[in-house]
Amino acid sequence: MDSYRPRIGTPVESLDTPCLLIDLDALEHNFRFVAETYRDAECKMREHAKNIKTPIIAHKQIRAGGTVNGVCTAKVSEAEVMVEGGISDILITSQVVTRDKLERVCGISRVADVKVAIDSTGPLKALSDAACDFGTTVGVIIEVDTSMRRAGVRSPEHGVELAKLATELPGIAFKGVMSHQAVSGDIDRETRFIEGRRYMDICLEVRNAIVAAGIPVEIVSTGETWTVDVAAEVEGVTEVQGGTYALMCTSSDYMEDFRYAARTLSTVISRPSSNVAVGDVGYRALAAPGGVLPTVEDMPEIGVATLEPEHIVLRSEGDMPLDVGDQFMLLSAQQDILVNRWDEFIAVRNGKVEAVWPILARGCYH
Repeated sequence: MDSYRPRIGTPVESLDTPCLLIDLDALEHNFRFVAETYRDAECKMREHAKNIKTPIIAHKQIRAGGTVNGVCTAKVSEAEVMVEGGISDILITSQVVTRDKLERVCGISRVADVKVAIDSTGPLKALSDAACDFGTTVGVIIEVDTSMRRAGVRSPEHGVELAKLATELPGIAFKGVMSHQAVSGDIDRETRFIEGRRYMDICLEVRNAIVAAGIPVEIVSTGETWTVDVAAEVEGVTEVQGGTYALMCTSSDYMEDFRYAARTLSTVISRPSSNVAVGDVGYRALAAPGGVLPTVEDMPEIGVATLEPEHIVLRSEGDMPLDVGDQFMLLSAQQDILVNRWDEFIAVRNGKVEAVWPILARGCYH
């Protein structure tokens, strides 16, 4: 998207569209909920930067409370942006394997507390070599596969093996274990707690085996938005990797304690028939993960018929209530994809622009 910076105080109805909005009242509500949830808990939040890609938003959660005073990132490049943005506690949740990226990890470890997820000996040894060459120490977290069937150790024995190696290698500080798990569908609270505890127990089983082998475990990093409240009640879990909760999306709308903070503002540019309207935003700027289309906010009678590169086609059950020139808000099914397609958030409160925040980690794929 082209960079767009409206003046502070601009009314929402006067904004150029399409644009990506953050409702500050909703965002701050979500951050206060996290702060209250973890105020007296052993577990704390480690917000996932892949969902926000903007250091200032992470700082707002850290200032609100209930966190480890740091974030996790999916990529080395995201970690670099967060460190440059003043965040000094970083967990990179993807294993890093190439020498150039390992050197970049070692570079930021000189100015920040950096930890990297690992699940195999080769990358662990390569990280040790790079850290020794740089004269630094990098933390490692053993990833445990609980449900995703991609990265992570599959047994406590493998976890113990890697933990022992991590304690022996120079330039490495063994920190603990982590896991990530997903759930699909519109699930109720009872199901969330049953499934969340079951997955966390798999991660804790590896942690317990490592402790039984005589190796201290400082960090158990697990969970996500759908287990924010679950993790606070599971003994041994020290942090949650929450991401979606900050901005929210329609695929997680069963988490009713959180409010929608991110919206895409669009304008109707055509009314080709009585029940069809065309908006000025398309899939280049929106997210439709797995074909799940955006939702028109507060207009249940309107559905998204098609999403084209630069346009969205809306269809209503009866006469289209939107006319040419009318604005409408769209809610995404997955906001991390959405955020990565924009240069800035336009932060609004009481219908007016309060701030414009550049999305500094946009496009950090490497």
